[in-house]
Amino acid sequence: MPSARGTRSRSKAASIRRPRDACRSSYGRSCCGGASRTLRALEDAALDGAAVTAGRRLARAGAVGAMTVRPGRVTAVVREPGGAAHRADVLVPELSGREWERFLGVAVEQAGHLAALLDRELPPHLIEDAAVSGIELLPGLGDLEPACDCGAWDHCGHTAALCHQMARVLDEDPFLLLLLRGREREVFLAELQGRGTAPRAEPAAPGAEPEGVDAAEAWAAGDILPPLPELPGLPQAPGTAPSLDAGTAAPQVDPVALGHLAGRTAVEAYRLLAEILRGDMRNPTGATAAQDAVRLACGEPAHAVAERLADGSGRGREGLAAAVRAWQAGGAVGLAVLDEEWPVEGAALARARVALGSAWEAEEEPPFRWSGNRWTVPDEGVQLRLAPDGRWWPYRHKGGRWIPAGGPDHDPAVALAVARRGTEGTAGNAP
Repeated sequence: MPSARGTRSRSKAASIRRPRDACRSSYGRSCCGGASRTLRALEDAALDGAAVTAGRRLARAGAVGAMTVRPGRVTAVVREPGGAAHRADVLVPELSGREWERFLGVAVEQAGHLAALLDRELPPHLIEDAAVSGIELLPGLGDLEPACDCGAWDHCGHTAALCHQMARVLDEDPFLLLLLRGREREVFLAELQGRGTAPRAEPAAPGAEPEGVDAAEAWAAGDILPPLPELPGLPQAPGTAPSLDAGTAAPQVDPVALGHLAGRTAVEAYRLLAEILRGDMRNPTGATAAQDAVRLACGEPAHAVAERLADGSGRGREGLAAAVRAWQAGGAVGLAVLDEEWPVEGAALARARVALGSAWEAEEEPPFRWSGNRWTVPDEGVQLRLAPDGRWWPYRHKGGRWIPAGGPDHDPAVALAVARRGTEGTAGNAP
């Protein structure tokens, strides 16, 4: 087993965000709520409120470079608007060995926690249960110690910007929280698996009577037998489909297409099993035939299979590629946002106008052209699409069609920034 005190680090690319507003919306709905807790700790600890405000502006402007996360420390280069760059560090206390032991104990107490962790997911209730047991994984007051080469002895705009970016990254990849507190993900999972796996029974000696009871006796005692054991844990990965191209298939059977279908079926079965073990069946009725064609195309099918899916779906090659991007960004909801346009009226329209009005200063708001649930900036070739759940989807105009530029966000300014990043050299002449 690798050392639990390894000093491996992970780097995360920066992304544009309005952390304070997001803290009040999508951050609060994240899998561990790390953003709201981290930003609250920053605001409570910083002596200078102006530094917090400056940090928020720098983070929103994309001034934070790629971050390096390692046990007890997050590091990034923060570049000011004038071009000056500063190395900023935020130090966070690591958990002690005894605290990690207690956290592992909390993790294996519930089968749902264990199944989710072995599926490489950090369940939100585990963070809460650990806090009840006295293990605070999320940073609190006094946990964010700044260090910056600009010479500031307290939090400055550079370390505050790093805190804002760190908050977003913790929401996107909660396992980085474990690394920040002193445990690499694979080390933690290895320790967890060692605790959660029961020892195997020794094989029977040659000639020994097999264990068990007579079937008739078991049937007669059915009403007094103990309950069935817990379901087995989730496998490490979906199963692999066997090779079907043996040269003896029937003429009407396409081995390549059948193999792709079997592989995607294994992936879908794995996803459904993971949801069952978590008690979270979000899509119990399955996808429609039109949605399923897009889902199958997500698995990088062979050229001939991709052509059949493009023709069968009625989308064509480019249309199916756009649909795949939408599906990967948001499943059935993302596909509906791509394909459908609906009116935004009444209270929904009022909320949309408030969100747009608060996203920019009056003189900074882009010249949107509004139609249905779509707000377009024609001269830039970018567009925002509003979903029924209040999230904004970034789109950009390319090759004569609107294509998804990324996943949704509750903040329209963030969504528009994502759309703009992918339109350099392609803007203009958008319908």
